[in-house]
Amino acid sequence: MNTVIARFKDTVKKFPDNIAVEDMDGSMTYRELDNVSEAAAGGIISLLPEGKRNVPVMVYLPRSVASVASFLAVLKTGGPYVPVDYQVPLKRFLSMTAKVGPALIVTDEDGRERLRDSGLDWGTEICLYGELIQARPRPDETAKRLDGAVDTDPAYIMHTSGSTGEPKGVVISHRGIEDYADWLIEEFGIDETSVFGLQSGFHFDNCVLDMYGSLFTGGKMVIIPEVLFMYPTKLIPFMNERKINTVFWVPTVMISVANSGVLGEIRPEYLSTVLFAGEVMPARQLNVWRRAMPDCLYANLYGPTEITVDCLFYVVDREFSDGEAIPIGRDCPNSRVLLLKEDGSLAGVGEEGEICVVGCGVGLGYWNEPELTARAFVQNPLNKKYREIMYRTGDIGYRTAEGLVMYVGRRDNQFKLRGNRIELGEIEQNSLLVPGVERVCALFDGESQEIVLFVKAKTELTLRKFNLELKKYIPKYMLPGRLVVVEDFPYNRNNKIDRGALKEIYLSKEN
Repeated sequence: MNTVIARFKDTVKKFPDNIAVEDMDGSMTYRELDNVSEAAAGGIISLLPEGKRNVPVMVYLPRSVASVASFLAVLKTGGPYVPVDYQVPLKRFLSMTAKVGPALIVTDEDGRERLRDSGLDWGTEICLYGELIQARPRPDETAKRLDGAVDTDPAYIMHTSGSTGEPKGVVISHRGIEDYADWLIEEFGIDETSVFGLQSGFHFDNCVLDMYGSLFTGGKMVIIPEVLFMYPTKLIPFMNERKINTVFWVPTVMISVANSGVLGEIRPEYLSTVLFAGEVMPARQLNVWRRAMPDCLYANLYGPTEITVDCLFYVVDREFSDGEAIPIGRDCPNSRVLLLKEDGSLAGVGEEGEICVVGCGVGLGYWNEPELTARAFVQNPLNKKYREIMYRTGDIGYRTAEGLVMYVGRRDNQFKLRGNRIELGEIEQNSLLVPGVERVCALFDGESQEIVLFVKAKTELTLRKFNLELKKYIPKYMLPGRLVVVEDFPYNRNNKIDRGALKEIYLSKEN
């Protein structure tokens, strides 16, 4: 079982007629998913360069059954899949494509037209999913490619925000996925009766839990339409209709459901396991869930994209007051979380340190980014005896006397909003592309959960006008919620914008 596909094939043998994945347009059993992905793999192989291993293929499709079939098809060719947000701005898409250098892009008719209409050419072949699944399967060829695979080969490349304004492609191995799924299945009792309600996009690593939690057990993954998360009164009936019993959602969604009051009127009657990660979960809204459904298991999970989803977890085992911080937890098996002080020494109980991770879940680095990889994936300074790669998260935390890690904040200007990791530098870099803008500085107001952009400009700007232009370059979730036009910025002694002073000015005006 050295690849994800070997594990999937084992599930197909055990549960061929179970529904594997379902969206609003239909579903596929495990047997059907295996057959369809086998045909698509044959089509992809015919277009891949001869003799090359680990060739990435981009998948540019909506959240759908077709996406999952395409991921499996790419894996069957022996290469990693690269999921791309279907709503991603063209500039960002082209940046990712240039960095990854995929052999081809799998998309649909609308996606192909969108790329063709751009008038830009990056020399990568575009293939239609509908045509690929009509291709002749090549089982001997796929078997040969997988026989030569090892568990440290890349399985997927997932992009995350970059401080330079450019996204970075994180490489995760087959071994990382399998080890993570083994823990997940054992810890939370996932099996063939599990029905996952997928909230995240496939470009966000939270989906790895839903997808492989089901594909390795015979469970079902239901792709919940994105629009339903805007209407909790429609979301809960949908969950009951589809008998969803397991969710892994970002806190923003859980907060929205809690604040809507819907749980006082109708409850997810099949729900038994509630997992959340991606940003800080307020105890006040978690308490609304727990009071409405006290018999559910609730767990807070933590991990950056640069590892296989999570490295810390905390099963909520007591009451929390509304203002109390919820722990991000204990180390997941085969992961070791180190809290390191600035001098590289281990922080003691109650001492703050940077959250660093070692173990088989740590990613292989950034695709085609050796310098960035060398800075973030480093030798564990506590290990002087052999090579042990450690990922520096940039998050700050501390351990309690009970061994639980508590999250404090970011070391830099990176943060999470609605589960999406965002760099202020990326917003600033792209804001400078808006006509008339001279200089910008972005801040994140944690209290209001809002991105505030300060702008010095030659022309008159409104938030609506500004965002209409900015959304050409960055995803919607990165757009500022507030625009502050300034005559000039405060500067520090190094002639850099003084973010601390700017924040004080902004907060004083607000108060």
